[in-house]
Amino acid sequence: MNITFYGHACFGIEINGSNIIVDPFITGNPLASHIDINSIKADYILVTHAHQDHVLDVEVLAERTGATIISNYEIVMYYGAKDLKGHPVNHGGTFKTDSFSAKYVNAIHTSSFADGSYGGQPGGFVITASDKSVYIAGDTAVTMDMKLIPMTTKLTASIFPIGDNFTMGVDDAIIASDLVECNTVIGCHFNTFPPIEIDVDEAKTKFANANKDLKVLEIGGTITI
Repeated sequence: MNITFYGHACFGIEINGSNIIVDPFITGNPLASHIDINSIKADYILVTHAHQDHVLDVEVLAERTGATIISNYEIVMYYGAKDLKGHPVNHGGTFKTDSFSAKYVNAIHTSSFADGSYGGQPGGFVITASDKSVYIAGDTAVTMDMKLIPMTTKLTASIFPIGDNFTMGVDDAIIASDLVECNTVIGCHFNTFPPIEIDVDEAKTKFANANKDLKVLEIGGTITI
């Protein structure tokens, strides 16, 4: 499972030849100006919620690649009205392919499109392929529902927002890693805008002091788990 960070909360995940894009927000992010969106492969686009900093590039990617959009019912219907292909799920439901499964799990946040349309209830995804699983929390506060995840899935890594203000911050992400029983955390949703700017070195130190590993990828960087 190869995970590439495209900035903010956008990741590309390559699994057994399948290419997944999560929460595509690239062209609107000045920190990701070196990323060529036209070179990105996508078979599936996973959307945690409808805020613009998670869906800005959904349409252009889906139109170019023909990718299937996986999200809650409201988000998939929104893009379906634009003649884009999608498969709706809801909390607790799992989308399955021959390469991977993606379970839609709870997140505590809000969800609406830039035009004011309702974006349904926000969520996260637990993606599993053979013996590897990654939890993408989406934009969320720390929640006790996270304790449900290790009851069914042993996580290899977790992707948590750490920028605070709109989501949980570093301290709560450490608590979240305890709840999901996963000490390898990939950070996201930080430093894109002034309200979510953090001291990355301080964040890494806090995780290390808790005997955890916070991985902060360069935009365009890839990690294999």
